[in-house]
Amino acid sequence: MVEEIRSSLSQVFVPWLAGLKDIWRVLRNRGPSQFQFWLIALLIGIAAGFAALFFRKGISALQAWIYGAPDVDYLHSFAQGLPWYMLVAIAAGGGLVVGLILDRFTPDGRVRAVADVIEGAALHDGRVEMRAGAASALASLITLSTGGSSGREGPVVHMAGVIATWVSNRINADGITGRDLLGCAVAAAVSASFNAPIAGALFAMEVVLRHFSINAFAPIVVASVAGTVINRLEYGDVTEFTLVTPGALQFYVELPAFLILGLICGMVAVVLMRAIFFAEKVGTNVQERLSVPRWLRPAVSGAILGGIAVWYPHIIGVGYETTVLALTGGLLLGQAVVFTVVKTAAVAITMGGRMGGGVFSPSLMIGALTGLAFGLIATAVLPDVSGTHTLYAFAGMGAVAAAVLGAPISTTLIVFELTGDWQIGLAVMVSVSMSTALASRLVHRSFFLTQLESRNIHCAAGPQAYLLALIRAGAVMRPMGDSRCASLEHCQTLVEEGLCIRASASLEAAMPVFDRAEAAFLPVMMEEGGTEEIIGALYHVDALKAYNRALAATAAEEHR
Repeated sequence: MVEEIRSSLSQVFVPWLAGLKDIWRVLRNRGPSQFQFWLIALLIGIAAGFAALFFRKGISALQAWIYGAPDVDYLHSFAQGLPWYMLVAIAAGGGLVVGLILDRFTPDGRVRAVADVIEGAALHDGRVEMRAGAASALASLITLSTGGSSGREGPVVHMAGVIATWVSNRINADGITGRDLLGCAVAAAVSASFNAPIAGALFAMEVVLRHFSINAFAPIVVASVAGTVINRLEYGDVTEFTLVTPGALQFYVELPAFLILGLICGMVAVVLMRAIFFAEKVGTNVQERLSVPRWLRPAVSGAILGGIAVWYPHIIGVGYETTVLALTGGLLLGQAVVFTVVKTAAVAITMGGRMGGGVFSPSLMIGALTGLAFGLIATAVLPDVSGTHTLYAFAGMGAVAAAVLGAPISTTLIVFELTGDWQIGLAVMVSVSMSTALASRLVHRSFFLTQLESRNIHCAAGPQAYLLALIRAGAVMRPMGDSRCASLEHCQTLVEEGLCIRASASLEAAMPVFDRAEAAFLPVMMEEGGTEEIIGALYHVDALKAYNRALAATAAEEHR
């Protein structure tokens, strides 16, 4: 009887197992088909959603344990009653742990975040660093739990990128598929983190992929919805922020005030971004001059933040409580201005000290404070034609965040989804458009793209600026001995004149040499046996053809 059951079960399951093995072999060798790709997108969305949920729950649990706070949503009110030395010790200790983690598991001691995901989408076929990414997630978790003044979206987005990279590597995904899977993971992570499915999908395309492909839209939406479901299973269908007094907008009379608010928010966003880059530069200079170990840098920054938190505990973590107070008008004008300045300084110290975290949540808080301060002034000057000052806090929140992220569409929608208030959409759109138009002219379009530009990665100007860096001279050259290649004597003559290029160099390095020398080709060198040898010739026309093919492939992907 037992043998008969085993035989029946084997007849049922063996074909299924064989079929699964065939599917896995096809996925690895040929990449996913459309249906399989959608299924993978759904699974990635679920995985990224859980990763974002666990990250958020982990921050809350660790904050509650370290600070002893009964409700971490109101952490700053609780922290006001703690001894000063405890606030300093927690922040400095957290920074020390962060420094040790990053020193051990990253090559440069730097936290990976959204900018690295954008780089992975543009330059690395949708892949990000997995080991450094996992370490960065842990470091950011500790930073946000021990007094760091940053946000959770940066590490969450990179965690999603790690998940997508793992899947892409397992199925041997090509560049297009890898980027689409990366977009799916990012959309799910953002949606799960903020309960914002529409904005999550658009954020992935507007900020990370930086194009709107119709073919990628459907699976990205599927993943985004999956991430939102994960969030709502835990937190319910509720918004992050609730507006107590939404008020009414006097459209025709009050819109000029929102235009002015947008310009002010654009300037505030630029100050925030430049403050972060300035702190990064100062921190690096001090570290080099004093020979400070890189693992100690986050600890020093943590100690400074702890000192600030003694007087202004509002800077601790994401800043949810202060943001809610700004949106509901619970702060005075002087408090709003001071908190804006202090929070900007705290975010710069956190990021410049390489402690980890993102900039989206801080920009929401700073924007809400800026909008509230402006609204208090505007409604006091013209009380008869103004709505409530909380409307300005709402618009300012979106305007600063949009300028920092360089994402006016997704940020406008995410602010709507965070608050659930669609009644003042025109005011938000006006403020966001003005702030992004101004800020994008004073930085390289966004905080993330400016970060990449500082690393000499030119993503801000589009594919035409970075595609040359992806193509190696050795891949385009004509090898020696080829009938179409120049003679060895001719190549040697150019080498003696200093006109040559290494096989590992990119076309980005070769093009200026062509322009300067006005040569038809450049000898390509490679080190073999300790000596430099000529292995071929890179022709200008071949380089231009390779560049044109890369541009055509990129355009085809964006419009497929």
